[in-house]
Amino acid sequence: MIEFYSQIKWVHVSAVVCSGMLFLVRGLLMLGGRGAWVRRTTVRYLSYTIDSVLLTAALMLATMLPSALFSNGWLGVKLALLVVYIALGVVALRDGGSPRRRALCFASALVVFGLIVSIARTHHPLGLFAPWFT
Repeated sequence: MIEFYSQIKWVHVSAVVCSGMLFLVRGLLMLGGRGAWVRRTTVRYLSYTIDSVLLTAALMLATMLPSALFSNGWLGVKLALLVVYIALGVVALRDGGSPRRRALCFASALVVFGLIVSIARTHHPLGLFAPWFT
């Protein structure tokens, strides 16, 4: 299966971009008072589809990676931040709560998303902050 590594990684990265862009659009619509568009069945199923492709590709890549990549902790930090990103995203896109709270959670989710991407790009637990602390 290692011979398909680059293709699977391309699918994974493409799904990350699509997922991030869809979250950005959904968050901006929600903050703009267009929550009905965010909750449409078509948009939700598109999100589920993209996230399923993303997860499948991630699991396939994880089975191909040598165990040495798990030793420096970047993947563990990335997965922990993924849980934070999902929690913030749920609060940001859900009705209820104050608009200020949703906006704060949306902005925080975007920052966490950026940190996840930087960790994945650098393969370092500190991501883009690694040069400052190492």
